[in-house]
Amino acid sequence: MASPSGVRPGPVKIAPAPALSQTTTPSDGQGSPSPHPNVMPYTCQTCVRRKVKCDKTTPLCSSCVKSKLECLYRAPPPPRPRKRKHSSSADKYVRGHAAPGQRVVEDNSAEKTTSSSHKEDKVGTLLSSDGRSRYIDSRLWLDSGDEVAVREMSSHKEDDPSVTCGNTPLTQDPISCALLGVSQNLFAYHPNHQDAMKLWATYIQNVEPLCKVLHIPTTARMVEAVSQKPVTASKADECLLFSIYHFAVFSMTDDDCMRDFGQSRTVLSDKYQFAMRQALVNASWLKTTEMTVIQAYVLFLISARSQIDHHTFWIMTGVAIRIAQRMGLHRDGQRLGLSPFDVQMRRRLWWQLLPLDGYASQLSGTGIAIPPNGWDTKQPSNINDDQIYPGMTHEPEEQKGASEMIFCLTKAELSNFYTRTGVKIKDIGPTIELKDSAELDRLIDEVEDTIESKYLRYCDIVTPLHFLTLAVVRSAINAVRLRNRVPTLIKRTIGDTDRKELCTLAQKIIDSDSAIYGNPNMKKFQWQIKSFFLWDALICILTSLAKPGFFTPTELSITWSKMEDVYANHPEILEGKGVFHVAAGKVTLEAWKANPPSDATTQEPSFIAMLYSRHRRRNAAQYPAEGLTDQMTPSPNDGAIEAMPSLDALFSGSLDDGTGLNFDDADFNSSSADWMFWDQLYQP
Repeated sequence: MASPSGVRPGPVKIAPAPALSQTTTPSDGQGSPSPHPNVMPYTCQTCVRRKVKCDKTTPLCSSCVKSKLECLYRAPPPPRPRKRKHSSSADKYVRGHAAPGQRVVEDNSAEKTTSSSHKEDKVGTLLSSDGRSRYIDSRLWLDSGDEVAVREMSSHKEDDPSVTCGNTPLTQDPISCALLGVSQNLFAYHPNHQDAMKLWATYIQNVEPLCKVLHIPTTARMVEAVSQKPVTASKADECLLFSIYHFAVFSMTDDDCMRDFGQSRTVLSDKYQFAMRQALVNASWLKTTEMTVIQAYVLFLISARSQIDHHTFWIMTGVAIRIAQRMGLHRDGQRLGLSPFDVQMRRRLWWQLLPLDGYASQLSGTGIAIPPNGWDTKQPSNINDDQIYPGMTHEPEEQKGASEMIFCLTKAELSNFYTRTGVKIKDIGPTIELKDSAELDRLIDEVEDTIESKYLRYCDIVTPLHFLTLAVVRSAINAVRLRNRVPTLIKRTIGDTDRKELCTLAQKIIDSDSAIYGNPNMKKFQWQIKSFFLWDALICILTSLAKPGFFTPTELSITWSKMEDVYANHPEILEGKGVFHVAAGKVTLEAWKANPPSDATTQEPSFIAMLYSRHRRRNAAQYPAEGLTDQMTPSPNDGAIEAMPSLDALFSGSLDDGTGLNFDDADFNSSSADWMFWDQLYQP
């Protein structure tokens, strides 16, 4: 029907436009009506869900008309006033998408620079709740705008009972599943309450003073409750419990285990180590953000480091470092705004893990460890456990003198030297090496002064922990000084005067080692003492013993007596089959052949006889058809000439059987042997 004016009418609307009321009136964001009433200022909900372009026309946008879909406009909520003027878009995004119940803690670094020539430090974010923490410092994640990805990353359900390795072996934690296969109930592996409390007491006495990873008052309540009713244990609690049980057994002798539990040390160790590994699988340890789980894992690594292949152990410590970084342990908790209790516990754990990673990387031969500038976590405070508790709001007051932390704090000072102040990053690759010799001497003097003034001056040698701390620290300091000078010994450019100084350092180290083994109160710390041996000191003294006329007759007798004590305290040198054990034995025999004590009787010491016996067996295996066994390895008292290798061959690595001490002159300070010697001293 034609209009009176002769103009065709517009299309008839098939749906009414939204009413222009006070609450639904289209606006330009400032509260004023839109100048185009048929165009909305925001996208329709259907196009938002489909992630397609919307022309915002009303009542139906063209995309919805074309796809024959319902078109629905919904006004977004008004923007909130900005309370923080300098918050980055990434930080606001995380705040808006943190999982329910999680609090967001900003990394307020005090070290940011305002210089125009330097970029401002990026701000990390810590999501934490219910004992879990997740550190986010990746612009890729924070700036991606992927709401689902960030939410999943920050609120992963680690304890979901429906997720088991057996059900989804390829998609859920495949490395954990590869460890044992499937999730398994561990109720049968829990000891009875009486045995559990014995193991806990053993852990407190033998292990805790040297590790200080746990808060004893808090953990004691958990152990007491769960040991009476194991079915109530959470997955994280089971990890920690079995780690404690395993470490307690590891610190005991076989006689102690038989007396207290009626089972051998091997049986108990295998039982609790299996349960510990399985508990990690049950707790999805590779995805964990729970402090309890990473505590258990670090304790397991410390106890198992001498029982695991070096290369495997390096991978396992690498996993621990990655989990710790995921939880933000490499950033100091105080700067993240955490509670004083959490700050202290995170620091304690990080400073146990840091030297462990360096030890593993160097022992494996890679030299790759977390770089010195990759963390800022401060050392733990000099306090006792009863000075901190969960929920505390005030900072604990540090003690002036010896606290429960004395061994760990002195080790932290040494670790700081070993991982930061005393090393430098190589030009190529993420590997580190010791600094130049002159600078190293100055730095180790500073470390010694610091430890002496802060801790050692307060030690009471009657206290076993203090006695051990004194012996270990002073040995460690002398070991660094010796290590800094050993290259001249290896290169044979050293004079007798300098050699005397080296031997004095080496003998101090050997004396400290013998003093530890000679103290009956050190028995409970044997697990830690056995974990290191000072090869530098032994090699220095043995090479000097092989030099006729270097020692006076009296000095010669005293030095060989000390070597006899070393072999008595470290039977692993006689029993071990590693390259260092074999090479050390050969150097000992060479020195004995060249320069035995002047008062030697016709009967040689037992350790010399055993070394000859071992050498004879190795020759028999190496030359089975040549009939050389007897003539190559007689006792020197028989007057025959033995086909022993020269010291030059030992140091150059040119022995036929490959057991030489292959020290590379060009890169001596960064060799795996160098780091092993140094770090095994103080690493519990």
